[in-house]
Amino acid sequence: MAKVFIDDIEYEVPDGKNMLEVCLSLGFDLTYFCWHPALHSIGACRQCGVINYKDENDKRGRITMACMLPASNGTRISIEAKAAHDFRAGNIESLMLNHPHDCPVCDEGGECHLQDMTLMSGHNYRRYRFKKRTHTNQYLGPFLNHEMNRCIQCYRCVRFYKDYAGGKDLDVFAAHDDIYFGRSEDGVLENEFSGNLVEVCPTGVFTDKTLKQHYTRKWDLTSAPSVCHGCSLGCNILASQRYGTIRRILTRYNGDVNGYFLCDRGRFGYEYTNSKKRIIKALKRVSGTYQPIENGNVFEEVKALMGEGKKVIGIGSPRASLESNFLLKELVGENNFYGGISNTEGNLIKQVINILKKGKVKTPSLAEAKGYDAVFIVGEDVTNTAPMLALSLRQAAKNKPNEEAFAIRIPLWNDAAIREIVQERTGPFFIATVHHTKLDEISSGSFYGHPDNIARLGHAVAQKINNNLPSVPDTDRESASLSSSIAEALLAAKKPLIVSGTSLFSKNVIEAAANVAYALKEQGKDVGLIYTVPEANSVGMTLLSENFIDDAIARVEKERADVLLILENDLYQRIGKKDSEAILKRCNQVVAFENLENETTNSCDYVFPAGTFAESTGTIVNNEGRAQRFYQVHIPRNEVRSSWKWLDILRQDLQTAEAKDFDVIVDEMIQKNPELQKIKETAPTADFRIGTQKIPRSPHRFSGRTSMIANINVSEPKPPDDNDSPMSFTMEGYHGIQPSPDTAFYWSPAWNSVQAINKYQIEVGGPLHDGNPGKRLFEPDENRQAKYFNDIPSSFHPSNDELLVLPLYHIYGSEELTALSPAVKERIPQAYIALNENEARRKGLNAEGGKVEFYYQDKKWELSLKIDNSLPDGIAGLPKGLNETSGIGYPFRTKINS
Repeated sequence: MAKVFIDDIEYEVPDGKNMLEVCLSLGFDLTYFCWHPALHSIGACRQCGVINYKDENDKRGRITMACMLPASNGTRISIEAKAAHDFRAGNIESLMLNHPHDCPVCDEGGECHLQDMTLMSGHNYRRYRFKKRTHTNQYLGPFLNHEMNRCIQCYRCVRFYKDYAGGKDLDVFAAHDDIYFGRSEDGVLENEFSGNLVEVCPTGVFTDKTLKQHYTRKWDLTSAPSVCHGCSLGCNILASQRYGTIRRILTRYNGDVNGYFLCDRGRFGYEYTNSKKRIIKALKRVSGTYQPIENGNVFEEVKALMGEGKKVIGIGSPRASLESNFLLKELVGENNFYGGISNTEGNLIKQVINILKKGKVKTPSLAEAKGYDAVFIVGEDVTNTAPMLALSLRQAAKNKPNEEAFAIRIPLWNDAAIREIVQERTGPFFIATVHHTKLDEISSGSFYGHPDNIARLGHAVAQKINNNLPSVPDTDRESASLSSSIAEALLAAKKPLIVSGTSLFSKNVIEAAANVAYALKEQGKDVGLIYTVPEANSVGMTLLSENFIDDAIARVEKERADVLLILENDLYQRIGKKDSEAILKRCNQVVAFENLENETTNSCDYVFPAGTFAESTGTIVNNEGRAQRFYQVHIPRNEVRSSWKWLDILRQDLQTAEAKDFDVIVDEMIQKNPELQKIKETAPTADFRIGTQKIPRSPHRFSGRTSMIANINVSEPKPPDDNDSPMSFTMEGYHGIQPSPDTAFYWSPAWNSVQAINKYQIEVGGPLHDGNPGKRLFEPDENRQAKYFNDIPSSFHPSNDELLVLPLYHIYGSEELTALSPAVKERIPQAYIALNENEARRKGLNAEGGKVEFYYQDKKWELSLKIDNSLPDGIAGLPKGLNETSGIGYPFRTKINS
């Protein structure tokens, strides 16, 4: 700890900080622009000027940038000295010389860091009366709007985009008054994290283009803390609505998970919640058409179908909450509940859960992953299957080179000096995948092969770490050399990290990754092991599932079912037309709980309108086993409700239109599933109050409560009650520091922008005052004896006439629901089949873009050829989840024709 003096008052602060961090952590209001907790200091904007004194006898001092001043023992500064105050006001006046006076029409108005800092500095009136420099704006794609004239040259955008996220196509051009931040020419920003510029930029240069389509000021939004459903990582988000439609997604800070950032799929993929295909009424199919049916009648009819002695089965969903899956299981009975994924996928996820629960290696959080100094990715295209993990791994790759800077006593926060020393170098970073991935650009070595060959490489690495393991037979020279290099690098590291997942549908890959981690652990390494899984609640649903869809198909083929209940699951998208019809046609009545029209709902007899994350409260479990709560953003003015509420009403004996309260359902679920006990700790119960006040979903400046419904009633109605959370649907409530799982927006006096998060943290960039949201359901036992997997697969050899087809993933398109959002749709690639050039030539395919025919489940498919020379011989790749490839089960073999 260091003792520092701020305006003659002594404070004890942690070592290794700069004075700007210290001041903000202590609650001082000190202006800044270029500094960011995740990007650290470069001293570019000059806005955090303070007076720095040599000692207590120095009465004059000198102007110093607080972000570049180490908080060492005896440091003395003044924030309030007139010279410091005048410097900051004068500096911001110079930054504002060319800034347009357009706050009333700027999308950032009212939540603008520039506005906050201008007022905080004391600068009020412009004296500049001359012609302003102007710039031409660029088209940057469907996600971001560009207004370069608002720029104050803080450099945050390029530092995040290039240095932090690895982007290549956004840069700074020209110099002095003509500095320009943008692309070399108009075009779509290519980086998967470009949307973070909305929050990173302290002004209105980069704004959310999807929000602009239905713009609402911050103070008129009703928001709720939520969890992204776009992949398995469980990034925390703030979802905001007005007039019953979701308007935008912002990052919700969680120091254990996504921190300050989101991927573009998570940020811009929300608009399916506003789709015209939303199911908003309970429907019944009559003579081939769907007709609305009253709530009471639909309950009565469906209950009658499920009467005593009826054969009823239920299919769950990895995108539905734990509570919904649990209640479906309770409704149909344990032996009649089937996890809503294929047996292949379900068994892989079970294997992952088993390793997480019974292994001896910790699964680090996203935030913890940044702290590892060597990485080995086994079989996963992380950028496309778990984007925010890829962002964390990019930071981990910098740790080894950064040690050179630390050795000469350059602190972590001095970003400019560290980058000067490190340049573009990265640490040990190895990738073994089926084809080239985005992270290859920072890789120390890459291997492309069949999943079995990837697994063999993993086993070879494990054997070189632990000589007691069986050797891998028939290893070629290249693989032997690479496995030795990987093993040496992992053994030399202080904290090696192994990353794998289920995307290749390979049990061998999962087991090989575990072996590498176990071998490192036995060598005394502080190793981490991360697995990714396909969907938001894949882990949660699988914890409740013994059987899966293939088992359900086998059951109805033996014996027809009277009723099939399908929970938030488009079977046609998931298992294809042939298998979907195999199960649907063997059930007398089919009931779906779904939020969007799809092929499955079109085949059902009854459809209940289920809420998305925007209209539901629930719990999901991410890939590391972290249970997290998401909350309903608003109560829709239609029949949409959480699927667990529909299910709870259906299982009740009494004719009632009300479900039990959420906390009651959670208690019942925990009682019957004790391993879920920690879910009670994920968030406060609905009766929680601060004093006597609930927690508001709307800010205190919220307006228009009467005018919003003036077409219906000129009197303001009573706000709806929320019996499922400690939150209110109004601006009334406690406006201080709230429990972190229930914080709906960030605001503090004088801090209206997202930078207000500083006030909610114990120290800037650290955990939240109430702790970071979420509870891990299982932890490894480091004292447990490692159980190695010794089933080493044989080497893959290409077939002369058939190709093995494997899935290829795309951040835009491979996830079912976000792909329906208009902005994301613009980024989805055209469907294709990928081969390497040699394989294409052998099959008589001469030109990229030419049509290729292949067969799957006796159906002919035709797609364009894409050449990818990183694919191994004998393997073809198909983009998973696109409209043209939905329902395909991987892997499969096929013959192709030109």
